[in-house]
Amino acid sequence: MNGIKIRRATIEDVFAISTIKIEGWQTAYKNIINEEYLKNMSIEKIIEKNKNNFERYPFIVAEFNNEIVGFCSYSFEKAEENSDCELRGIYVKTNMKRCGIGRKLINYVKREFRKANKQKMILWCLKENYPSRKFYEAMGGREAQIKNTEIGGNEYEIISYLFNLKKDI
Repeated sequence: MNGIKIRRATIEDVFAISTIKIEGWQTAYKNIINEEYLKNMSIEKIIEKNKNNFERYPFIVAEFNNEIVGFCSYSFEKAEENSDCELRGIYVKTNMKRCGIGRKLINYVKREFRKANKQKMILWCLKENYPSRKFYEAMGGREAQIKNTEIGGNEYEIISYLFNLKKDI
């Protein structure tokens, strides 16, 4: 899709980012995460969390027709034993999925990591989120490990994907 612009996010983008995150969780995790938890996600809490994360992690956004339609955050810090950087989250508006936006976001982050001489990027995904898992595999990610995480008082399995940043240049 032409006309997608990727840029660094600013603090003014936090509301749009938070809205996309909530919508993403409520659609992608429907029938995976507790319905009550998803229904009661608070925009205020997500905005506050994202504001705090802005101080620690880079965020980028994807714009189409001057509207933010996706975003991701990432970390240059070592995330796990087998990685030296992390894609912390990637979200695209549901009505804009399958338009190449996620691919553009991930490729941007990969370039940033390569500039910093990073070699292995990791990302985590709910194990039952099969559409996202298929996308990460198509982008070159390889399943690495499974562990449990707690969300809203319930345990869920998450799976990591490793990306060899030196291999897919």
